[in-house]
Amino acid sequence: MATRRGRHSPSENNSQLRVGRLTKAHGLKGALRLELYTDDPERRFFPGAEFTLQVPETSPWHGKKIQLRELRWYNSHPVVFFVGVDDRTAADTLVKAILWIEEDPSEAAESDNAWYAHQLAGLEVRRDGISIGRVLRIEHMPAQDLLIVETSAGEVMVPFVSAIVPTVDLDGGFITVTPPHGLFEEETT
Repeated sequence: MATRRGRHSPSENNSQLRVGRLTKAHGLKGALRLELYTDDPERRFFPGAEFTLQVPETSPWHGKKIQLRELRWYNSHPVVFFVGVDDRTAADTLVKAILWIEEDPSEAAESDNAWYAHQLAGLEVRRDGISIGRVLRIEHMPAQDLLIVETSAGEVMVPFVSAIVPTVDLDGGFITVTPPHGLFEEETT
């Protein structure tokens, strides 16, 4: 299944898309390894692309934007170079930063298996054709995204993977889940 991407912005207006995370410095010339949160890196990471940085308030990069100079591939891993980040010391200050771009509402989805978080929030959650709750929000975790589903028994965290969430029907206003035993509270007989 393609990467399912989410929209959840560090800014209050929630008009940005999370597209990547800088994982570690690469080499001595300011390069950084990039973990992609997009199915189409060439569309997001081109020379001149500008990113808002999500970093701790104590970071010298807090509240700043950064411009991409170049995207390269080393052993099938994406590596990025930014304007003004010219050595390893500067690159180290950006490790763990999350990269955001401005959303273009007219832009088509990156793939058939990609949705924005705002499209999923509020959808009815069905199991075996029966409504069991609603999607409250999406939590972005390192391994995969989690759907936070509100049920009559409380909130349930559902891994957003095709084996558990095989159907997303935006037009119909629902998702179908096929959870493993115990994910949702089971009635005992």
